[in-house]
Amino acid sequence: MKTKQAVGPMEQLFNQLGSALMAELRGQESLALSFGAENSQFTRFNGSRIRQTGLVDDIGLSLDLIDQQRQASGSIALSGILQEDLQRVAAELARLRAEVSELPEDPYLVVPVAGQHSHSDQHAALLAPEQSGAKLLPAMQGLDLSGLWTSGRIYQGHLNSAGSRHWFASDSFVLDYSLLNPDERMLKACFAGTDWQQSEYEQSLQASAQQLKMLQRPAIRIQPGHYRAYIASAGVADMLDMFSWNGLSESAMQTGESAFLRMRSEGIRLSALFSLAQDFSSGLAPRFNQYGEMAPERIALISAGELKHCLTSSRTASEFGVASSFADDSEALQLPVMATGTLAEADILAALGTGVYLSNLHYLNWSDVAAGRITGMTRYACFWVEDGEIQGPLESMRFDDSFYHFFGDHLEAVGAESQMNPNVGSYGGRELGMTQCPGVLLSSFALTL
Repeated sequence: MKTKQAVGPMEQLFNQLGSALMAELRGQESLALSFGAENSQFTRFNGSRIRQTGLVDDIGLSLDLIDQQRQASGSIALSGILQEDLQRVAAELARLRAEVSELPEDPYLVVPVAGQHSHSDQHAALLAPEQSGAKLLPAMQGLDLSGLWTSGRIYQGHLNSAGSRHWFASDSFVLDYSLLNPDERMLKACFAGTDWQQSEYEQSLQASAQQLKMLQRPAIRIQPGHYRAYIASAGVADMLDMFSWNGLSESAMQTGESAFLRMRSEGIRLSALFSLAQDFSSGLAPRFNQYGEMAPERIALISAGELKHCLTSSRTASEFGVASSFADDSEALQLPVMATGTLAEADILAALGTGVYLSNLHYLNWSDVAAGRITGMTRYACFWVEDGEIQGPLESMRFDDSFYHFFGDHLEAVGAESQMNPNVGSYGGRELGMTQCPGVLLSSFALTL
């Protein structure tokens, strides 16, 4: 992937709209603009056939107008035609100007910051939309595959009246899919990246097909209880995703809603084998937030089991008198990276011995936030293992256990290889970001139903 500095049509549109809006400000008004757009192909597969395909060109602009300690916000869709969009943004600014004077003062208002600039325009070798069917379908033949292909370019920008300006654009693709065997047992997998490599795609699909064969063995039912367990990278990523919800947020910590509160108030530590950071060095998501602030490239959240930092927005910092780490207002993980360990891929089954091998976890939720307990289901490609040998697929079960255990005293080993688990959401637009993590070996994991 190469980074270029040339101004493309989307960035030019954003700059022109921004310049026009900033010229219209009056008195003490300040304005922040957040731009989001995509040019994407969406293709839905079922039974290894294309059932639906199309191209999406979407552009939106959010405006935050501040005047006299009051703020009004709005979002509009854009056409990409400059003259039309100039009229739309002017009308939205007029609407916000009429609204802001009627709103109460905001005691924790974050005023746009000055002097911060960034520019990242990454281009990759993607499949052309007209080629995707010919490149994807042949390797699927003989398989029963259902899934969604998304590919294209994503844009984000920020501009404010204090002088900060940021631009981010990148190319990426994701094939998020499931394979079904004749007994209607499924495995779930994902193939994602930036520069398309046909051989890597075919090898990935072949590996999934080999794993699917193991699901043809008779299903095994085990009783609820505590079992040795290996959770593969995709399942670990599901667990880490929970840390964005009543987790490693400073606001949640300050209001007593964080599952990590005991680590701060009681000094509890997780396993020395567990370390987690927010790390933007991959360049897969922008570092700037909706205020135009730049987050540090890397923040150590948990180091060797010790809580070091939480994600802190400037609004939270203002409200509770703490230092900001310039997270966005959600204070959610965007690019979490978990440290690897020493357990080699070839040694996983032998190290597990007898227990459960969990490829994926689903439908996760907090069952007891204060205790750090997470519940969910073992669904796709989960197996019962005896003496280091896979015996057969595990019937779906519910788990309910605390991360104070499975990332704490029950964490026996961490995988030596890390995998990238991309965000595959597309509700309202394709999501950026990913979770990079290895698998984990646990001495005990609670299967409850």
